[in-house]
Amino acid sequence: MVRFKKGKKPNMDGINLLVSILVCYPEIGTVSFEPGDEALHFSFALKEVPQRQAYESVGSFLEESILAYHSLEGYTDARIEIFLEGQGNTAFFHIIRDVETISRGEISLISTIMHEQFGNILIMDHDDLGPVDFDGEAAAQEEVIDHMIGNLKATRVTDRMIGIREEGRVMVFNK
Repeated sequence: MVRFKKGKKPNMDGINLLVSILVCYPEIGTVSFEPGDEALHFSFALKEVPQRQAYESVGSFLEESILAYHSLEGYTDARIEIFLEGQGNTAFFHIIRDVETISRGEISLISTIMHEQFGNILIMDHDDLGPVDFDGEAAAQEEVIDHMIGNLKATRVTDRMIGIREEGRVMVFNK
């Protein structure tokens, strides 16, 4: 379900990108596009707050992995921010990436690492969305992700958008 402000035409490329990311990667709890810093913000929800050493270890591993991936892809000067936010017994692992150097392959890498490192405490919506079908819908969604990231790199998007999961649905809000 997509909701829009009245009188403002939504950016369909951005909306399709956020929906596709959430459909393909159930590990990602929310994803938003911030036009001010031209970045995608990913949040992974955890059932418990990890020990500081575990969080720092995973954060370092993620950053090193992203930089290694960028080295192979020929990117330099990527903006990578990683931080943990605790709220009671729940934690949110945040990763901020600039749109200019991010790719679908990197999003897949991040999701895989988060699943491998925090699988037992990672809150995922896989039961509600069903299993990922890489031969069908998911493969099409991955192509959409590649295309929409390319569009975001080529055009100036001024809308702040946030995609969330709620009760087995993916919703995008245009702010």
